[in-house]
Amino acid sequence: MTKLYAITIFFGAVSLVMTAVGASRSKNAVSKALSSSVCGIGMLGVLALLAPFSGIMVSLNWFTSFIAVVLGAPGVITMLVLRVLLGVA
Repeated sequence: MTKLYAITIFFGAVSLVMTAVGASRSKNAVSKALSSSVCGIGMLGVLALLAPFSGIMVSLNWFTSFIAVVLGAPGVITMLVLRVLLGVA
């Protein structure tokens, strides 16, 4: 297992746990999870639209879409942080 793969798995697991804990503490866990998914998809869409102007880009594929839906905005932020920290082009 490469170091990059291990770091990616670690940050993904931490984001998943943080999102699950946050959603479970609310009174309406299902509505919170749904709103988190919508925010994640919206954030990914805004990043895709503003990529030519800002230079900050996350590729749109099945994996990034899945992360945006399951983890929401924290997942998209984690993908951006990983991109900056690891220097992945």
